Amino acid sequence: MSMEKAEPTIIASSLSRRFGDIVAVDNLSFQVNAGEIFGLVGPDGAGKSTTLRMLASIMEPTSGSGSIAGYDVITEAEHVKDHLAYMSQKFGLYPDLTVMENINFYADLYGVAQKGRASKVDELLNFSQMLPFKQRRAGNLSGGMKQKLQLVCALIHTPRVLLLDEPTNGVDPVSRRDFWKILYQLLKENVSILVTTAYLDEAERCDRIGLIDHGKMVAVGTMSEIRLLMKGKILSIRSSRAREIKRLLQSSDNIAKLNERENMSSENNLGTDWQNVNLFGDRVHVVSDNIEKTEYYCRLMLEKFKIEYKEMNEIIPNLEDVFVSILGSERKDKVTSSDSTISANLDPIFADKSKISDGSSAVKANNAVTVKNLTRRFGDFTAVNSISFEVQKGEIFGFLGPNGAGKSTTIRMLCGLLEPSDGEGIVSGFDVKTQAEEIKQNIGYMSQKFSLYEDLTVEENINFYGGIYGLKGGILELRKDWAVEMAGLKDHRKSLTQILSGGWKQRLALACAILHEPPIIFLDEPTSGVDPISRRGFWDLIYEMAESGITIFVTTHYMDEAEYCDRLALIYGGNMIAIGTPIELKTKLMQNNPKQERTPNMEEVFVALIEEVDQKNKAQL
Repeated sequence: MSMEKAEPTIIASSLSRRFGDIVAVDNLSFQVNAGEIFGLVGPDGAGKSTTLRMLASIMEPTSGSGSIAGYDVITEAEHVKDHLAYMSQKFGLYPDLTVMENINFYADLYGVAQKGRASKVDELLNFSQMLPFKQRRAGNLSGGMKQKLQLVCALIHTPRVLLLDEPTNGVDPVSRRDFWKILYQLLKENVSILVTTAYLDEAERCDRIGLIDHGKMVAVGTMSEIRLLMKGKILSIRSSRAREIKRLLQSSDNIAKLNERENMSSENNLGTDWQNVNLFGDRVHVVSDNIEKTEYYCRLMLEKFKIEYKEMNEIIPNLEDVFVSILGSERKDKVTSSDSTISANLDPIFADKSKISDGSSAVKANNAVTVKNLTRRFGDFTAVNSISFEVQKGEIFGFLGPNGAGKSTTIRMLCGLLEPSDGEGIVSGFDVKTQAEEIKQNIGYMSQKFSLYEDLTVEENINFYGGIYGLKGGILELRKDWAVEMAGLKDHRKSLTQILSGGWKQRLALACAILHEPPIIFLDEPTSGVDPISRRGFWDLIYEMAESGITIFVTTHYMDEAEYCDRLALIYGGNMIAIGTPIELKTKLMQNNPKQERTPNMEEVFVALIEEVDQKNKAQL
């Protein structure tokens, strides 16, 4: 890349922005060179979007300065816009217009000449793989295709600077890879790219990273430089019982007993150098200053409790490890409550762990969901094609697939919101065709958008959902107290929901969805766009719920989260193409692909499976 040859095309110098008493961006300084991708990473409410708006001349800084392509963002805003393309989190597309009509609208807006426009459009559509969809309405595109179309619209005037605010939020891994291929192509044209993202695997693809928190720049550098900021080293333990290992290693009682058994003096006790324990799918990461001592004790602990493991070794930290290490200690607030607090809060409301309906004898004793040849057609289009699977009680079941694969259609059928065209479905003992209303009363549902009313307070949202579920009087008050405690919002009962961070909204939405103690919970991309620390706290809560006998049915585009599930089903083009545990999908199904054996992570498996299905479909045509 041309980082050494060019002057910085994006400059933020002591940039600040206040909203009354709230400091959103605090004295922020950084530079981005031509032909460079710079990733701005930070937790919810850190000031990332505000920073991009100031650099795009949409919002004026309270103090400090910024420049784009040499033009001041305050005094030369018109020149800035001539050299800039800005892609916000909200789609700037017109759903009733076709792909070509949207592109031409933006071309006219940017003053792109008619001469040469057609060839420019075809070039952009070709390298974004959107050429076959020129006449399709934007509203009928998948999420990934909408993202790519918005990028095409932004690039129609060939900007020198591209600002992207979480451009792949909620987009499947296959579409995200296509999106990043486009960005790499732009680097060849010396475009400067500043991108904010909640996907830390994406941040690792950037040339440099800026870690921002509470409006301040905490660290800037390449991935190698950022890794040096990691506090402690990481011992990784891989096991099919990773969740159990995490609980075991976090128990102070177990640690004390082991220290006593080994007759260790107080200064050499296990825990002196043991900072924290984190779960990554089938791996447990133990952060410690003394890796040899930690490994010795972990082996003793697992041997004592007869827990098998496949690997135990020191590893290089990834960006999420560093992120949590730097910011985790500063954010131990009510949003990321400890496991003991979560468990204590769950016990009163989910005390009856056997609350599973017997509405139908067709369901097996251990199954919460049974699906046989379930199909849904819309006219001539088959959205879901004869899929079959079972979900056991208390299981965390992951449902994966690219945008438009049929995931949401399947969930709508299972929730009693959409009648199947063919096949059978039993949910919590009720038939999806004939007992839709009973199903709705026995499930919880949390959508990607959290389903909260932002102009209502926290307490008013809980009252609203409590009323929908028929909760009244003392029972509603009991559940309300539980909900605000679980969500970490005890001090914010009267606060408007719109001022809450993504992590708070997420937990509040979950609390509202399970006020009526449902035995099954459907979570549709529940952590989309939420920062890693909030996501970890949320998954700790999911684990506790599953162990209380609650069945969790979850869709996600985070491949690391997919590994947290007990089992996974992969749907593509309405067809079920794979099902099994994360380890089974990564090993057995991909055993003939040497690339996957060298890189055994879930995203690689996901993409490879879909590419394999695509090749088979093309061969049949």
